[in-house]
Amino acid sequence: MNSIAQTNQSEKQLSEKMQSFLSRYHVGRLLRSANAYKLRGFPVLSVFLVTFSTAFTQRSFFMQMSLQSSVIPFAKDTFYRFMNSCHIHWRRFTTMLAATIIESTLEPLTSTDRINVLILDDSIYHRARSKKVELLARLYDHAKKEFSYGFRMLTLCWSDGNTLLPVSHTLLSTENPKNRLAAASGKVDARSNGAKQRRLAQMKATEVMLRLLQEAKEAAIPARHVLFDTWFCSPSSLLSIHALGYEVVAMAKKTEKIHYLHEGVMQDVKAIYKEHRKQRGRSKYLLSVEAAVCKGDEYLPVRLVFVRNRNNRKDWLVLVTTDLSLTEEKVIRIYGKRWKIEVFFKICKSYLRLEKDCRALSYDAMTAHVSVVFARYMFLAVEQRESKDGRSIGELFYLSVDELPDICIAQALRLLVSLFAKQLQEQPMCDEGKIQEQLELFLSELLSLLSQKLRKCA
Repeated sequence: MNSIAQTNQSEKQLSEKMQSFLSRYHVGRLLRSANAYKLRGFPVLSVFLVTFSTAFTQRSFFMQMSLQSSVIPFAKDTFYRFMNSCHIHWRRFTTMLAATIIESTLEPLTSTDRINVLILDDSIYHRARSKKVELLARLYDHAKKEFSYGFRMLTLCWSDGNTLLPVSHTLLSTENPKNRLAAASGKVDARSNGAKQRRLAQMKATEVMLRLLQEAKEAAIPARHVLFDTWFCSPSSLLSIHALGYEVVAMAKKTEKIHYLHEGVMQDVKAIYKEHRKQRGRSKYLLSVEAAVCKGDEYLPVRLVFVRNRNNRKDWLVLVTTDLSLTEEKVIRIYGKRWKIEVFFKICKSYLRLEKDCRALSYDAMTAHVSVVFARYMFLAVEQRESKDGRSIGELFYLSVDELPDICIAQALRLLVSLFAKQLQEQPMCDEGKIQEQLELFLSELLSLLSQKLRKCA
């Protein structure tokens, strides 16, 4: 009986937190602005809340209907109509929700010196159990090294280096009709958001990428740099993204098909690397050169930063950036933020039931489901940020302490030694000789400890 009471209590607290999240960020108003509103019957927000909560209660909608039918005030047909609606603009909803959270919650907790980024990547959304799913495609899964049925979930995320928020997505099918197992439904109004989303799903990934970035820009998502891996890195992508007003930090392809203008000659990155000597010393990078990408009459200066491959010390990788004001170390550090989107995909698939909750055949239902999963992740991201970030207690933090900037280890040690000396000076029984003796002893012990730790890390 005690366990049942505890379970009920935790579910009550969870429900209150979810209600607070929906109210705090005006999710009902955002749904209405995304063309989700009721014509009759139950409020849209009530239906959304039931869908939103399934991952946290560990009960599917069907299980909730059978076990808690009295709690759910509407019938299953209401749920189906909501998920299968072709009128709701789900990309607009997730983009506006992310923009609202960033503006009201995350920006006040982030230093103006921090570099906010937009991250682009795709992941396979598997739907292997039914071949009648709308726009289902046969795709090559690079992670598993095999072909599978599903969609490429092209995702745009925002990050300040601490918190990541999903901004928008598109479930990409394929351009080639031969690789599509099912066509788009002919019953959808061509003027509806659902029809537009279906047309977008059959376009090139690079074209869809530009559409997502344009929508993020229109929503005033605060970011200057766009990060992505080799899959999207091409001269045309760099030029197009730069034309939108963004700077790029990406992993360049090591291929002979893509050339950069370097010292008056069009060369691939392998040829550029062979012509230059490796960076000496313990530098974080092997080589840094300035070049340019060209397409037709368009010309854009870039910097190529060659770094050692951690997985293979004999191999190397190359980063390309259009922001020439960045140092090589900053280029490497900024690109490191891209890893957060891989963690995001893992959490969505493993814990937020991305590939488990939705078994619908409709493309609209799958788009709605992915958007709901993104909203779940935003809920968790806000909870985590506010529970761990001391600045979330409000104005008291700003009255007592400033945001800690990023400092190198040398600066940290210098500050530590200065603090230690200050503490010794405040002791009434310590003279100059004693202080100097204690400092030397402290430094010797510190250097010994650091050498031991570094040998373990090597």
